Amino acid sequence: MGPATTDDGRNGYVTFVESHQHRLLRAAYLVCGNRHQAEDLLQDALLKLALRWPTVRQGDPAAYVRTILYRDAVSWWRRRRREWLSAYPPETAAHEGDGTLRLALRDALGHLPPRQRAVLVLRYFEDLTETATAEALGVTVGTVKSQCHAALRRLREVAPELAHDEGRPGDGLVTGMEVNP
Repeated sequence: MGPATTDDGRNGYVTFVESHQHRLLRAAYLVCGNRHQAEDLLQDALLKLALRWPTVRQGDPAAYVRTILYRDAVSWWRRRRREWLSAYPPETAAHEGDGTLRLALRDALGHLPPRQRAVLVLRYFEDLTETATAEALGVTVGTVKSQCHAALRRLREVAPELAHDEGRPGDGLVTGMEVNP
């Protein structure tokens, strides 16, 4: 039997990784705020997926990887509670348009505790429901709601410019981070 006649799922795994790796890397970066750590988190998550691929491939492998990413990120934060070193100096020059909002959001996310950050990334970046977010993090829906509410309140405190950008057409830019207080 040659390699072309046997398919133990490798082709499906490779196809999955090729089609999802960039979005998963962005999600990992948003959760941890460090590109190198995000790459490590994703690499570990994809390795864990490869080991479980025969059982996971029929379900939702992207959800499985996201769950690993967020749980591993929280575990990493718990093990290493210390100052974050950055490869880049803090931004000092103001950028126009969406770049300013992106930088403000990135900096504001860095002020959140790991669980709140993960909840926001899952709910608003990954666009998961409260139930799916709760399942991914292994918590209750009530915890997701309270963590989301607290995180959004904290974002409003540290980065009020995210709520609305009055200088843009349309009387304010909706960022997707607004909820009733």
